[in-house]
This record gives sequence, C-alpha cells and structure tokens, in this order.
Amino acid sequence: MSAARQEALSPPAAGQPARLMTAEELWELPERPGVRYELVRGVPVEVPGAGALHNLIAALVYRLIYEFARTRNLGLVFTDGVAYILGHNPDTVRIPDASFVSRERIPESGIPEGFWPGAPDLAVEIVSPNDRAEDVHDKVRDYLAAGTRLVWVLWPKSRSLTVYTPDGQARELGPEQELDGGDVLPGFRAPVAALFAVES
Repeated sequence: MSAARQEALSPPAAGQPARLMTAEELWELPERPGVRYELVRGVPVEVPGAGALHNLIAALVYRLIYEFARTRNLGLVFTDGVAYILGHNPDTVRIPDASFVSRERIPESGIPEGFWPGAPDLAVEIVSPNDRAEDVHDKVRDYLAAGTRLVWVLWPKSRSLTVYTPDGQARELGPEQELDGGDVLPGFRAPVAALFAVES
C-alpha cells in the first residue's frame, strides 16, 4: 500500500483535517478479508461485516428483484458486492445491500470492471443493529442526490420498510402492507412481510 493511501486510512492527528481519498485510490487498495470501505466525501469509512439475518434478508430481496427484472429484461440486479461512485471532488462511493440498474443506464462500454460510474436506479439498505439512523439517512441523501430514483430502507427489527423518492417523500410501510416498484420496476409488487420471510 502506498504511503498516501496508508495516510488516508489512518486517523488524522488532533486538529488536523483528514487527507481525502479518491475513488481510484480506494479501488486500488489491496483486498483484506472481511474489510471493506465506502468513501464519504473523500473520507474512507470501514463498512462493518453483516450478521446472518442481515445476509439472509439481503439474499431474499436480491432474489425477488432479480427474478422480476430478469423475466422482463429490465436491467441488472446486484448484491452488496457492487460499489457506486455517487460524486466527485470530493469522491463518494457507496455499497448498497442490493441494487438495480435499468438497461438504459448501462454504459455503452459495457459492464464496468471497477466501481459503477453513477448511481443505481434502486438502492436497498438493510439496517443492522449497530447502524446509526443518522448514517442511514446520510446514505439515502447521497443516493438521491446522485440520481437514484428509488431507495428502500428495510428495518428488520420492526419488519417494516421506508420508501424514499427524489421528490423528498418518505413512505413508511408495515409488514401487513404491500411494496411496489414504482416507475423503476413497473409492475413489481410484494408484501412487505415477504422481504423478511427468511427460513429460521
């Protein structure tokens, strides 16, 4: 690891501003098992590992979206292995738990090998017990500001969901209600409870 990248990952000395990292520098970091970083306005933030319940819910949500989008040839669906560059100067890179990119927004050059340039059409975040509400809301703002058309935030403890749209609306849905895909996944409908129906 270069000295510059090591410096960017090290806490700044008292009273000193953090050195900002670029998305390119983040991509070039050597892989370490179980360690991932997002970039929040140039500052690397370690993404903690997910628990078993979180992982099962993410897989279920991915499967529901994937099966719907694939049969209609709507676009690409990703798990949390894909990071999106949401802004530059300073750079912001976020890793949603699941995401969808419509066919029209796939780059002409094809599927990128590195970070995805731009925002997904749909970003899904699953709240873990150690997540702070402020951090979750920051992610939602970053997605919407970058052009994401729909954000779903899942709350496993209450088995509920919040739907965010670029017009500033936030709609709360309980387990007895139904989720739809809006104009991002037209025709998609699923009971909110189904998003949490993991095997126990």
